[in-house]
Amino acid sequence: MGALVALALYHLTIAAPAWRRLRTVVDSHDELLGGGVTRATDRFARVEAAVADIIREQQRSDARLAELERIARSEVARVGFVRYNAFDDVGSDLSFALALLNAEGDGVVLTSIYSREETRTYGKAVKGFSAVQDASREELAAIDAAREAAGVRRAVKV
Repeated sequence: MGALVALALYHLTIAAPAWRRLRTVVDSHDELLGGGVTRATDRFARVEAAVADIIREQQRSDARLAELERIARSEVARVGFVRYNAFDDVGSDLSFALALLNAEGDGVVLTSIYSREETRTYGKAVKGFSAVQDASREELAAIDAAREAAGVRRAVKV
């Protein structure tokens, strides 16, 4: 029985006041963090859930960006166009060289040579802003124009 009395006395003199002080501290803490009906731990749980949602959205955005960058590497981003007169007896600059290149300078240069009797069209591969086969000065000028274009199309007179 003495132990029970000692326990009751301990509870009334030490434990109960400590619990009241702890409750006061927790309530003060909740008030400092926004108070209201919602407990701080509930608000922290909502913040953690929001952060997890943001992380998932960021991962989706990163994956989409990586896919768009992969596609962009193969897109024709650089175009160079050169009109010229291939023969002295034909006017109006009806011949042309057209370079269609991606951002790394890979693609093709198409050349159309106009004469009074016929028109011929040629295509040559381009790798790293250099023609794989021998190229005319007009084709090289179209490749240079494409390199400088950086996505902006422009015509060059040779």
